[in-house]
Amino acid sequence: MGLLNYDLTNPQTSIEWMIYLTVKYLKMFLDGTWLTLYIAVLGTIFGFILGYIVGIVQDMKTGLGDNPVKKTLVRILKVIAAAYVEVFRDTPMIVQAMIIYYGIRQLGVNMAPVFAGILVTLLNTGAYMAETVRGGIGSIDLGQREGAWAMGMSPMKTMIYIVLPQAFKNIIPEMANTFLTNLKMTSVLNVIAVQELFMAAKTVGGNYYKYFESYLVIAVIYFVLCFVFNKIFNFMEKKLKGKKDYALAVEYMDNQ
Repeated sequence: MGLLNYDLTNPQTSIEWMIYLTVKYLKMFLDGTWLTLYIAVLGTIFGFILGYIVGIVQDMKTGLGDNPVKKTLVRILKVIAAAYVEVFRDTPMIVQAMIIYYGIRQLGVNMAPVFAGILVTLLNTGAYMAETVRGGIGSIDLGQREGAWAMGMSPMKTMIYIVLPQAFKNIIPEMANTFLTNLKMTSVLNVIAVQELFMAAKTVGGNYYKYFESYLVIAVIYFVLCFVFNKIFNFMEKKLKGKKDYALAVEYMDNQ
């Protein structure tokens, strides 16, 4: 039986129900998809910025000639950064969402669920990206820093102009993986009433008690989103790596 022969007014099989629910609640699924993308994109971008800052703080070093105030301040910042990373890496995102959303509401602040979802996503992303950034910074040859210092560049300028650009290139793949993870992890935000894709499926499924078919619909949507973005990130990664014909150029010069 072909797709055009399905009786969508009286669905019987799971496939018929999937088509029926998709057609009838298309706007709800599209709104949920948009909100899922919105939270994942903003949470990843701001979380990446936060992770960059925390990663730089974790990599900060003090010398013997530094004054005690600077040493104390750096030590305090490192303790705060380490505590933040450990707390958010060692607790589930769904628990973080509940604590942040309902905890802030208990303080008398009426936070919108979407804003809370973005906040939870960026804080969670920042904790994981901080370790990635720290590892990316550590992957840069120390000789490059020493060479910059020998040329008179300050540690801050060395970090901004020499280390961070190279570290950024090294952590692009992990940033892409983090975004894809956030795209799927937004599903846990339904516990704080965020009307994202999972909540849309839960609502649609409850109308007919067809949860299996409703969740299959969003499984397809999640798969398509992740597949497309994964291809985009792979293309970007290849572009950043540049061409692979450097050896050929050397051979050409040697033959002249």
